[in-house]
This record gives sequence, structure tokens and C-alpha cells, in this order.
Amino acid sequence: MNYKNGKDVLPPRLLKELQSYIQGELVYIPKTKEQRVGWGEKSGTRRLIARRNEEIYLSYAGGCTVAELERRYHLSTESIRKIIVKMRGLSKNG
Repeated sequence: MNYKNGKDVLPPRLLKELQSYIQGELVYIPKTKEQRVGWGEKSGTRRLIARRNEEIYLSYAGGCTVAELERRYHLSTESIRKIIVKMRGLSKNG
């Protein structure tokens, strides 16, 4: 997030209006919903996790035990089981 001085980016009338509410403090102006991206989409993390989850499911379907997958991916039993159930549902629907 970059800091911008209001006098450099806002029309004078709007700046004067904002100054009636707040002066000399930082204000965060959020993006509109149309400009927002989902968690992990910009960094690629969402794609990496999806790929990891697919690997976990394929390994499990290929005979790996939950305990082996826990050690390999450093995840809890509950996390591994949730991934398997979710991926099983996706493979049946897709």
C-alpha cells in the first residue's frame, strides 16, 4: 500500500470536504468490489494450494496413508481428511 498526499490526488473541493471530517491522519480508501481479487489470486498462492491438494488426493487414491501424507505435507490429520473429502467431491462432480 502506498501513501499518497490528498492534495496531490484529490480535487480541491473534495479535499476541503474531507478536511471537515479528518485532518492530518491516515485514511484507507478500499478498492471497489469490481477491482478486488480473491485471496491468493494475485500472489499465486491459491493456485499452489489447489495443486498441492490435488497431489494429496492423487497420492491418497494411489495408496498413501493419511499418516504418510501428514508427514510429507506437514499438515494435521484433520486437514488431510478435509482435503481428501473435498477433492473426492470435486472429482465426482467434474
